[in-house]
Amino acid sequence: MGTTSAADLLVRALEDAGVRVAFGLPGVHSLPVWEALRTSRVRMVGVRHEQTAAYAADGWARAGGEVGVAIVTTGPGLANTAAAVGEAWASGSPLVVVATDVPLALRRAGMVGGALHEAADQRAMFSGVTKATVRVEEPSDVGHAAAQALTAALAAPQGPVLLEIPADVLAAPVDGGEAISADAPVYAETPDVDAALPHLLAAERPLIWAGGGALRAGAGPAIGELARRLDAPVLTTYAARGLLAGHPLLVELPPHLPEVGDLWDRADLVLAVGSDLDGMTTMNWRLPQPPRLVAVNVDGADATKNYRADAVVTADAVLGCEELLEGLEDAGQDPPGAGYASPACELPGLESAWYGDLAAVRAAARRRLRAEHPDELAFLDTMARVVPPDAIVVADMCVAGYWLAGFHPVPGERRLQYPMGWGTLGYALPAAIGAALASPSRGAVAVCGDGGFLFACGELATIAQERPPLTVVIVDDGGYGMLRYDQRHAGREPSGVDLVGPDHVALAASFGLTAERVDGLGDAFGEALGRHIADPRPSVLVARAALTPPPTTSPRWYRTGPPAWA
Repeated sequence: MGTTSAADLLVRALEDAGVRVAFGLPGVHSLPVWEALRTSRVRMVGVRHEQTAAYAADGWARAGGEVGVAIVTTGPGLANTAAAVGEAWASGSPLVVVATDVPLALRRAGMVGGALHEAADQRAMFSGVTKATVRVEEPSDVGHAAAQALTAALAAPQGPVLLEIPADVLAAPVDGGEAISADAPVYAETPDVDAALPHLLAAERPLIWAGGGALRAGAGPAIGELARRLDAPVLTTYAARGLLAGHPLLVELPPHLPEVGDLWDRADLVLAVGSDLDGMTTMNWRLPQPPRLVAVNVDGADATKNYRADAVVTADAVLGCEELLEGLEDAGQDPPGAGYASPACELPGLESAWYGDLAAVRAAARRRLRAEHPDELAFLDTMARVVPPDAIVVADMCVAGYWLAGFHPVPGERRLQYPMGWGTLGYALPAAIGAALASPSRGAVAVCGDGGFLFACGELATIAQERPPLTVVIVDDGGYGMLRYDQRHAGREPSGVDLVGPDHVALAASFGLTAERVDGLGDAFGEALGRHIADPRPSVLVARAALTPPPTTSPRWYRTGPPAWA
């Protein structure tokens, strides 16, 4: 038997936690991990930049709900992950970044001596974009610390954790015989809903607002039943798109449309589940304070930081909603549509409900959008028609991505990824690699702008190496289309937004990938996209087209004035 190192304990902790894939880039300080992974059950996917390692791990986490793992080296290696870790933090993605640090033997108290990759305090760089940072200085503690980091990342509220291990600690020999374990977080088994129930029982025009915490907790069935019992339409945030797909009370459109915002305005109660009612979804809090607000959230402060809540159920979304359902039943509330049995069926009497006919609301909103944006709606129609229902669409911060994030009919949970936590550019390509590897039977489609694609174009090498079932769509409008629109909207001449780009087809072909170019996002695009998705090999499709930003983007918000809390 070979010598066991602390790196072996780290890898064993990953294996014991069920980690199947990790993403990373080797460095001189982290080589012991790569050696330990060489014979491990954990598949190590080598990427071409540390930022994309964290994005890919995030994409993996969002696709299947498992923790994503990125392994990077000291100093600049870890620093390169900062934007991606910030996105995972803002979006609540369970991510563990394992990073080395300068060897303890080279550290001197109170100074930076100038050792290779040395920083004054690596952990401090990440304190604002992680839920926890952990440093290990005893080799025998590495396995337990890794197990704890993995558990913490998945514990609600989910988020990224940084695990820092000095290089000489990682390489040190240890007794590998001890068991590796982590303490699971303890939550209240029976949430207190007494303060919330009277508000729900008194509501005549209730509305449910479901956020990313609801999706991550798997609260869809409980929220669907609450919607039925309360006869409440359901709005979802970007992070919750796909929740309650097919449910008759799901509005399916964002509140940035007047037809949908009107539901918020007329509601006499909003039940917010797993959401902090963020600025991008509320148009920087221009949705008015509801007459009554009840929140279900694992973090009471998070639930009330933007809108005043009349009652907070501090609980996991599933437990909180289930307890509310029991309370409503105990109170003898008689739900409408008692014959409701399946999300696919229609509730009786919807046209006489306070919100009217939701199907008619959706149809009217889409008719207006189609009249104002025929090319953009044709693009959405093509994506809905051609992309298989099980495939994962990963949208970047680009104009095409904005349309998909707000208006693509997502057929199920975890089938749309969008970086609207931090709004980071360059997310889609590496995140889609993680998503495609997490769900190879489903595959993924990454939709990038030509500007954002260049943030991570080196990952074409990773795609060629790993061969994930991935179609990369690049919508090329010659630069940063959203910023170009912002400048023109403000009456300024475009500056700094028109880009010189590569021949994307030739670039992809140089990595041995199938690639082609089409003009526009019409029939030729749809035909080509269908062929690319049907081919199990990874490929690149470039569409030369310029789209107008949707009403979900800030210069086009229909609400003006100060925030509700001003």
